[in-house]
Amino acid sequence: MTQKLIRIGSSAGVIIPKSELKKINVTVGDEVEIVVKKSAKTTISPELHEWTNKFIDQYRPVLDALAKK
Repeated sequence: MTQKLIRIGSSAGVIIPKSELKKINVTVGDEVEIVVKKSAKTTISPELHEWTNKFIDQYRPVLDALAKK
């Protein structure tokens, strides 16, 4: 899960959705350990880029029709 860092007064925080809290069985007041890493922009592999272009070329009429719906 990736969340944005938000301003809380003069500090910063992260919102953890209720569904995620349930998954890890924690509640407000529990201590948790946080690992912080800055997200990098995801890049697409050349192979996937080539496959995607071929797919679009092959199915262009169908994709255009779907886009108009």
